[in-house]
Amino acid sequence: MRTSSSDFAHETAAFPRPPLNPSSRGGRLHDRREDLILGVAQAVTHENTTHTPPCYDFSPTIRPPSPHYPHPTRNNPMNELLRSLPSVEKLLAAPEIEALESAFSHDSVVALVRDKLGEVRTEILAGAPRPDDADILARIIGTASSTLTSWPNRVINATGVIIHTNLGRAPLSDAAAEAAKQASIGYTDLEISLDSGKRGSRYSHISDLLSRVTGAEAGIVVNNNAAAVMLVLAALGSGKEVVVSRGEAVEIGGGFRIPDVLLQSGCKLVEVGTTNRTYARDFENAVTPNTAAFLKVHASNFKVMGFTSEPGIDEIAEVGLRHGIPLLHDLGSGALLDTTVYGLAPEPMVQQSIANGTSLAMFSGDKLLGGPQSGIIVGKSDLVAQVGRHPLMRALRVEKSTLASLSESLLPYLRGTATSEIPVWQMIAATEDSIRDRAVNWQKNLRKVKISSEIEDARSAIGGGSLPGESLPSVTLSIKPPASPDRFLAEMRSSDPPVIARIENDTVKFDPRTVLPGEDDALLTAIKSAFKELKN
Repeated sequence: MRTSSSDFAHETAAFPRPPLNPSSRGGRLHDRREDLILGVAQAVTHENTTHTPPCYDFSPTIRPPSPHYPHPTRNNPMNELLRSLPSVEKLLAAPEIEALESAFSHDSVVALVRDKLGEVRTEILAGAPRPDDADILARIIGTASSTLTSWPNRVINATGVIIHTNLGRAPLSDAAAEAAKQASIGYTDLEISLDSGKRGSRYSHISDLLSRVTGAEAGIVVNNNAAAVMLVLAALGSGKEVVVSRGEAVEIGGGFRIPDVLLQSGCKLVEVGTTNRTYARDFENAVTPNTAAFLKVHASNFKVMGFTSEPGIDEIAEVGLRHGIPLLHDLGSGALLDTTVYGLAPEPMVQQSIANGTSLAMFSGDKLLGGPQSGIIVGKSDLVAQVGRHPLMRALRVEKSTLASLSESLLPYLRGTATSEIPVWQMIAATEDSIRDRAVNWQKNLRKVKISSEIEDARSAIGGGSLPGESLPSVTLSIKPPASPDRFLAEMRSSDPPVIARIENDTVKFDPRTVLPGEDDALLTAIKSAFKELKN
């Protein structure tokens, strides 16, 4: 519909102009808006044409400010609250922030202050009360303490879980840690032969060690076992079929699902058998000209019990040998010692898998092996070489400190001293009597400062997806804290070093099995400090 200037005049008359206050900024703004409107109307009349005038919304929600419709930001409690926040300059002048600037650049501190102020503004707009200036300063200092620092931090593990994923899995031996340090602080012979002076392979030394420990022909290392599995499948099975028992097409932690891994590797999954019973003949019946490999997956973090059956490695390997198909074995935890010696269920050993005919075995370096995070591939030399040539290998390769600490972690297995040198195996091999003696000594020490405790029987878990459902007999020092157990553990986590323990039946429990030698005094100091803080 087209309208004339008279129509426009009639339209504006329907919204009478409210009285203005010329001295107010809102009134002047309204004058300018009205002048603009009148100017448009006059221009339409002057041209003696009919135009569709601009559509102006005069609803009270966005009407220009006037005494009838107050300025949108003036006298608004929310805006007044935001304006009351300290400026960046004021916060920078606080002694606490000035101390930060002595340790970090001015730009870094300014960015931190602005970030915290932004967070406070967001909270206020969401309905939270305005924090006082001291609280804002405390937030800035707290963030600086937690983020502008080296990380991760060493903690004391008093949970009794030996391979604790949240706490970094296996702690390194002193020798392995020193090897990593020495490799990191200087240059190394990572890819040079000291004999010939020519370029060498970063994997030749570790391959030799892995061969001697596991009995395999060769070995190679990537950054974790998930990467090892994916790399092997991509190198040997892309575009072809990989046969897996239906009971092993599982998720083994962190969303790592065998069917998804096969898909991402470019392989076609062929499931055989049933969830609870699979036989060697199922693998044989699935063989086609497009079959690339058989895959055996160890159930490292769950158990299937009852009416079950699964073929042995030697049975599947025999089928593979008849048809020229390699057997790939995902061992998961990578045990190199017999777990039954320590009262645990049998965990497949890498050496046994290789001896029984596995073509390539994949396992973790930071679980039962007790070394750094890594994925280890051992087996037939031609297959290891094929895996090493795959383009993904460079993306997944490990650096010098990992190779150094892994090398040092493998040597105790060759010396026969793993249970005395590798922390994970020290903990597994620790006797219940030795653990009780430590707990009793802790109890005596705390009794001197009138902190009561009890020595109680307990079980220590292996953890890390290793030996599911298995545990070792242990004892704990059990304490009823002066406040809630959660508050007490929060205090323990704020100690230096932080202490991580567990709560059972409103009691805080400390298991000596996972407290490393030399950490006892720090643990006891943290307990005493937490008691003192909560009592005050």
